[in-house]
Amino acid sequence: MSVRPVTVLLLCLALASCGGQSTWRQDPDTHIVRRGETLYSIAFRYGKNPDEVARWNRLGDGSLIYPGQKIRLAPPPGYTSRSAPSRSTTNTSRSTRSQPAPRPLPDIPAQPAPSWAWPTKGRINVEFGAKPGPGTGVLIDGRSGQPIHAAASGRVVYAGSGLIGYGKLIIIKHNDTYLSAYGYNASLLVKEGQDIKSGQQIATMGEGPERKPRLHFEIRRNGEPVNPRQFLPAR
Repeated sequence: MSVRPVTVLLLCLALASCGGQSTWRQDPDTHIVRRGETLYSIAFRYGKNPDEVARWNRLGDGSLIYPGQKIRLAPPPGYTSRSAPSRSTTNTSRSTRSQPAPRPLPDIPAQPAPSWAWPTKGRINVEFGAKPGPGTGVLIDGRSGQPIHAAASGRVVYAGSGLIGYGKLIIIKHNDTYLSAYGYNASLLVKEGQDIKSGQQIATMGEGPERKPRLHFEIRRNGEPVNPRQFLPAR
């Protein structure tokens, strides 16, 4: 029996598979909301400022998002910063004058960092930017079930396990500039929308990479991860 028909069939299946994959590949500048996601978890995933993502998509406070919704991850066309007027505002041609000027994005005022405290006992085992883990925070050693505390007062904007690589995760918003995140928890003791005081227990320690009891802790400024060591007090 000739193997040629079988070879042709396998080749066709491979080509069909490649073609199918290209049809569902997502635009890198957009995100399709999945069940259980929030504006803050989406912004956290891509390292974006959630307030900016909300403005780019005209979401208000971002509470009204729904599964299947397309979220823009970059400024929409026609938006410019206040400090850099677009070309259309300086062009004096008739065609340009007939077009409405792009609306500038208002600046988001920077807010001061809160007074930070250590979220749990233990030494930093893995530094910021290192592995194992996502590298966006530090890993603090401890024991299973050890209390995890809020590093500063704020509001819980995410509590769940929908972000791959973080386990059970809590994100706290402290102001419009600063967030903190707590990953690899065994249990979550707070809910989204809950106001939290500095030092309040929010979770218990679970196992991180390498099956060791650890807390993944990070601080984000305007959506960007920063080294927590520059904020945590000496001890």
